[in-house]
Amino acid sequence: MKPIKIGLLGLGTVGTGVVRIVEGHQEDLQSKIGIPVVIEKILVKNRSKARAIQVDDHKLTEDPNEIINNPEIDMIVEVMGGIEPTKSYILDALEQGKHVVTANKDLMALHGSDILAKAAQKGCDVFYEASVAGGIPIIRSLIEGFSSDRITKIMGIVNGTTNYILSKMSLEGADYAEVLKEAQALGYAESDPTSDVEGLDAARKMTILATLGFHAAVALDDVAVKGISKVSKADIAYAKKLGYEVKLLGIAERQDELLSISVEPTMVRNSHPIASVNGVFNAVYVHGEAVGETMFYGPGAGELPTATSVVSDIVAVAKNLKLGVTGQRAVAPYKEKKLKSAQQISSKYFLRLHVADKAGVLAKITQSFANQEVSLGSVIQQPLDESGAEIIIVTHEASKANMNALLEELGQMDFLKGIESYYRVEG
Repeated sequence: MKPIKIGLLGLGTVGTGVVRIVEGHQEDLQSKIGIPVVIEKILVKNRSKARAIQVDDHKLTEDPNEIINNPEIDMIVEVMGGIEPTKSYILDALEQGKHVVTANKDLMALHGSDILAKAAQKGCDVFYEASVAGGIPIIRSLIEGFSSDRITKIMGIVNGTTNYILSKMSLEGADYAEVLKEAQALGYAESDPTSDVEGLDAARKMTILATLGFHAAVALDDVAVKGISKVSKADIAYAKKLGYEVKLLGIAERQDELLSISVEPTMVRNSHPIASVNGVFNAVYVHGEAVGETMFYGPGAGELPTATSVVSDIVAVAKNLKLGVTGQRAVAPYKEKKLKSAQQISSKYFLRLHVADKAGVLAKITQSFANQEVSLGSVIQQPLDESGAEIIIVTHEASKANMNALLEELGQMDFLKGIESYYRVEG
């Protein structure tokens, strides 16, 4: 039987892993699909560049048209990243009737609806398992495993760089800046770490997960984002004292058809499974009305874990090609997107206040909480030096609107020297 031929866009870390798996696991792949899978052409920037894997020179090209317009190629596998020219390459390939596998979270978060609409028009498959959590099969689980359930919450660690930093700060009591430098030296963080540490990478992934989980067209601008660059070792020490770990969590919730999606440093009760996920690992917790709580855990990045997800998508497309059922998997969002207001979003919260150490301060703080209908859960007062004292508060469930009003009221108090930190509390 005629082999399925692949055009690979990119031969970086993940592309190299895809080549290793496809060429090294041919017997296993053929047993699953029933026909050979061949990487026909690979788009690279520089054909003469030294590479981590040996590839036949005739397979390399610097011209995308040799792949996109090649009638022999059935499937495009995109691992080059970026928005343009990647988006144009993929749309052109779909126009030519080629199926697409991509690991590009930025592209799918920002332009996924356009790409999926073009795929539906042309009867093509677009699979993107590797775009969210590396080696964890979370997208396939949301589409297929939860197809008979109704998802109410998706909560997860979906960025390995920030989890590595927060884990090291927790385990070693280290400063943020110190651990960030170490992460950069190890290759876990980029020289410009903004996308990771400010939560932008995680926000793109949560856009994809929320769209799939809630069947509504969630946009990146719908995600409230706060990064970890202001998290201090003092915050983490207080969290541990109170029985929590600090994690950068993506949280997407649905209640009465109203949605809220955020990415923010969150204090997670140490009895919750996500609290024990350390290093560069990812974990995604999904709550369904029927199944209850489930959690998916595994490596969120790296050559082979991510390439494994890419190749699993290749296998899925190949099976569909063999059965003649391509273009039938994707379901466009069919629910109206309705976002919660700040008054409808509620959680527990942690505050660390730097105040003047004088009589009556705690009473005034308590009155401010009462004014804004925010109930105190626990309070710790910690004397500092001549600069004053710290007051650490964990609230009961409160609306985001009331908490915003409370922070504004506290900010006008003459005894307040600073709101040192303010985090959501989960679990």
